[in-house]
Amino acid sequence: MTFAPERHMIRLDRKPQLFSMRVAALIFQNDHILVQRGAGDNYWALPGGRAEIGESSEETIIREIGEELERDCSVERLLWSAENFFAYGDYSAHELAFYYLVSLRQAFPFHESDVVHRVLDGVEVEFRWLRARSPTLREHDLRPRFIADRIEVLPPRHEHLIVREGDIDRDEFTEETL
Repeated sequence: MTFAPERHMIRLDRKPQLFSMRVAALIFQNDHILVQRGAGDNYWALPGGRAEIGESSEETIIREIGEELERDCSVERLLWSAENFFAYGDYSAHELAFYYLVSLRQAFPFHESDVVHRVLDGVEVEFRWLRARSPTLREHDLRPRFIADRIEVLPPRHEHLIVREGDIDRDEFTEETL
């Protein structure tokens, strides 16, 4: 078999692409869930971050919670794994994500409506609690959107999802459960 380099080269004429592995935590307190966003963003996400090479998803979430919240945590169970496809600015993004139910071992500040914590992680990231109800999470634009749809009844066992949100600034969303 002959190698044909023109058929195996990376296409540079396409829209820039971004692939990442993200791990996030669902942390509950007083019927609220902890969320985060970069200062200036208009949407919220669950606390967490990108996996490092050689690090398992559980190790990632434990490290991220320690770095961002300065707390030790217990990983209770994996709720969802998701293949998230979305547009972000000029990028087409493909994110492999793991969403864990996590409990903090130390108390964390709570307020029903104010930012309770800030951290500098390349950009300023702020944290607050949102009522763990579908309408509230949709109103505050929690991403990815499937979490708002499932927040009131967590799955009894792991679910794998494929989520296509389209342009992050427009209301495009489809999902399938495998």
